[in-house]
Amino acid sequence: LYICFRTVEPLEYYRRFLKENCRPDGRELGEFRATTVNIGSITTADGSALVKLGNTTVICGVKAELAAPAVDSANKGYIVPNVELPSLCSTRFRSGPPGEEAQAASQFIADVIENSQIIAKEDLCIANGKLAWVLYCDIICLDYDGNILDASAFALLAALKNVQLPSVTINEETGLSEVNLKQKNPLIIRKHPVATSFAIFDDTLLIVDPTAEEEDVATGTVTIVTDDEGRLCSVHKPGGSPLTGAKLQDCITRAVTRHKEVKKLIDKVIKSIKPK
Repeated sequence: LYICFRTVEPLEYYRRFLKENCRPDGRELGEFRATTVNIGSITTADGSALVKLGNTTVICGVKAELAAPAVDSANKGYIVPNVELPSLCSTRFRSGPPGEEAQAASQFIADVIENSQIIAKEDLCIANGKLAWVLYCDIICLDYDGNILDASAFALLAALKNVQLPSVTINEETGLSEVNLKQKNPLIIRKHPVATSFAIFDDTLLIVDPTAEEEDVATGTVTIVTDDEGRLCSVHKPGGSPLTGAKLQDCITRAVTRHKEVKKLIDKVIKSIKPK
């Protein structure tokens, strides 16, 4: 009977749980799903990470290539993010060119990189006006169960912290670049942006880390991105219910706590794989 009710009246089904301050999966309103991160999962990439947020599973691989810097920013490299939501991750996505949600997620990740200054693009420059690194960050969803933005931002950060780039010099006589694969250096990660997403129910109630089903019945979503100092990097709110200042402040407070949890998780994993 309950399964029928859930299918026919999903919103009413959720309201009954939310009235009791809990959710169908047993979580409290402000509770995240179990989160795990695995670093260095793809051996062919220059850096990679696999993140699981409940059932939502995302993998990020970073490939580094050499290119000439743009004329108007001769001392900067490039970071090119791309989020893919293939048909294998959920029945809601089709094969073919990226859909609206994948494009929105790619734009969100590009904004996070830009606004948080996770990496200074100047650090990717090898020789002014001549040579710079391009980091292609491919984020692929393997299993979609809501909250793709938090999982993608987390996977990106963990993968970038895993990147090792060979040292490159330009030979003065020939003008050609020489790559030393034996000597590798990590990227300088300037900031650790962490995304925290909420679903809004009936214009007033906020729940953290929504599942796909919760996103479907919500009246809106909001994603808060904070950095190490608890500063706000960005607020992503694609339409839906408006939020009062007080509610937004609640979201920011929860996001700052979440930042500490995620940072602790990444540090623990990196420590465990560092050569002794």
